[in-house]
Amino acid sequence: MHTNRISLARKILLSLGALGLLLLAGCNFPLSNLTPGTLPENPSQIYTLQLRATPKGTAIVPGSIEPRIVIDGQNYKMTKSSVGTDLYEFDYQLPAGRDEMAYYYLVNYKVDSNGRQDDHEAYTEIYHTKIVHRYVLSLEANRGPVGARISVVGRGFSPQDVIYVGNSPARTVFESANALSFFVPALDPSKNYQVAVGGAAGNSPVGTFRIDPSSVQVSPASLTLRTGEKQMLTFTVPNTAPAGGLLLDITTDLPEGVIMPEVVVPGGQNTVSVTVEGGKAGSGSLFLKGYGAGEVTIPVAVTAK
Repeated sequence: MHTNRISLARKILLSLGALGLLLLAGCNFPLSNLTPGTLPENPSQIYTLQLRATPKGTAIVPGSIEPRIVIDGQNYKMTKSSVGTDLYEFDYQLPAGRDEMAYYYLVNYKVDSNGRQDDHEAYTEIYHTKIVHRYVLSLEANRGPVGARISVVGRGFSPQDVIYVGNSPARTVFESANALSFFVPALDPSKNYQVAVGGAAGNSPVGTFRIDPSSVQVSPASLTLRTGEKQMLTFTVPNTAPAGGLLLDITTDLPEGVIMPEVVVPGGQNTVSVTVEGGKAGSGSLFLKGYGAGEVTIPVAVTAK
């Protein structure tokens, strides 16, 4: 059998040309997934998945583009979005008990090749989107002094959640599934700190919070008590406390000698007085963190009856 070399070479070139056209058509049809890797949970469990399909070149036949999405092996037709050109979307209702979906996009289209319309397709890799049961919307404020009570609004909070300012856990108050609050911990002022909510659902970034410097006046400046004796101690801050109050972070190196309640300046006020009772005899100090040069010291002496 005789083989015509010119004919064989021509066949190879034609095959390579067809393959090149196929690759060119695929390369000139970029597909972009616009669906985030995480989506906040909603009561209807319906989530919108979005694709940008942008045809490049004149060979693609107008009106022949048919974007589809394949979710869990099921093929669905996507509709053109009213938001912008070359955008397509599909509303998918996630089955009960599911919190993640795997999907990819497939676009069928035609290419004009010397008057003949050939069918082609472009497709993407497999994407995963997870439904987040807890998410944070906003901080009530993005700056404040040590001790200020700040609210965090979101969804899916639990009593076990803890708010972190920088790497320091803050005293956290569970208000509801939609709200938490925290007291700004005694960290270095005039700095910005990243705030996050941590818990069984993982860590969720909240935003940036700046701790402002502040001062406090304490009267009297020192305490001398007998065991069982009580005396008033007054704290005055320069500005009125925010709604929810202003927690003063007070510690002592004389835990058995000083009996006193937690100190919170009520919201809308700038002063608070508490009763301090002498306990076991000894000497030491009360330490108020986050004020003045970083810490205010109040000497305490307790003598036996």
